[in-house]
Amino acid sequence: MKIYQVGGSVRDELLGYPVKEIDWVVVGAKQQQLLDQGYRQVGKDFPVFLHPVSKQEYALARTERKIDKGYTGFSCDASEHISLEEDLFRRDLTINAMAKDDDGNIVDPHGGQRDLHNKWLRHVSPAFVEDPLRVLRVARFAARYHFLGFRIALETLHLMATMVASGELKYLVPERITTEFEKAMGERNPEVFISVLLQCGALEAIFPEIHALFGVPQNPKYHPEVDSGLHTLMALKEIVKNSNDTATRFAVLCHDLGKATTEPALLPKHHGHEQRSIQQIDNLQQRLHFPNRHVTLAKLVAELHGKIHRARELKPSTVVKILQHADAFRKPNRFLQILQCCEADFAGRFNYANKVYTQKRFFSQALDQTSRISAKPFVEAGLSGEQIKNAIQKARLDGIKTLQQQFSWD
Repeated sequence: MKIYQVGGSVRDELLGYPVKEIDWVVVGAKQQQLLDQGYRQVGKDFPVFLHPVSKQEYALARTERKIDKGYTGFSCDASEHISLEEDLFRRDLTINAMAKDDDGNIVDPHGGQRDLHNKWLRHVSPAFVEDPLRVLRVARFAARYHFLGFRIALETLHLMATMVASGELKYLVPERITTEFEKAMGERNPEVFISVLLQCGALEAIFPEIHALFGVPQNPKYHPEVDSGLHTLMALKEIVKNSNDTATRFAVLCHDLGKATTEPALLPKHHGHEQRSIQQIDNLQQRLHFPNRHVTLAKLVAELHGKIHRARELKPSTVVKILQHADAFRKPNRFLQILQCCEADFAGRFNYANKVYTQKRFFSQALDQTSRISAKPFVEAGLSGEQIKNAIQKARLDGIKTLQQQFSWD
């Protein structure tokens, strides 16, 4: 029995990139040998074990043979006769198909170190096409390592397009898609994930609501970049500057989905796209089942971003209604997320990235000022029931009026 460090941790150590978890492959062993040593088996489809002390994952070396559609349609051989090289051959990318032995020697049968140096994401073998989930994984790696200059090899991108055209992606279950999507939204350049899926055709197959934005024009007076899809990518790139939260990034990605459903005769105007965006988010959710936190925030951003952009024109009563509708008094942090999304929408246009989004400051101050108003002084003044409610509402309106009079929009 011999144990090797394998896969992503080897790749990231060589890159000098933070290693989050270490995986191991065990060669020349049977399941019972690991069980006898105190390892706990957790793998259902193939033998994976947790180390009795470190709890890191140890998998028996294995080969896979495609026997059916989808990412689960494989027959697995994890016998003690499987070599390390055979195990590495089944992996997706050359940079993920390296191992390290106890002495620190790198086992690299597919040129992973060369591709790391030259910054290529390249498939190991033609068997790459057998697992449709790899289309999403490669797009995610492109989003993760884009800042280092990595790009996808043309032959690999071609294989990804071939997999999409074959219809294999329709066999991916929603949970696998949303898991990869969530990881991708947490990377340094999530907009690259969307761009890669667009390039290979997977965006239309998996996220048609997002794909439909590309090619839809907007009024160049307000959107110099014109294309709705391009604007969405630019806004997604902007939100990364201020938020690591994947729900916030998801909300930015979905904020304009309704523009894809605008009647052609009305273009480039998009009146009422906010409500249509909510419907598109519902369509996306019914099919893929994103976390409720993501969907709730995305709907609020879709509905409110147009009104928040027009903060300077709003009546005090409208400002208060926005705060109440967003449940900002009970969930101020979520309202901050909404404002961050609006700011990213504003900045996600040609020549707008360095401009100040004053609306965010205004609504932040409006929430701060109105949140300080409590029922206590009105109770002490002898008011009760509906009287207290009306008094609080009037105090909030007066506070917004004062803020508007004193606020500097410059």
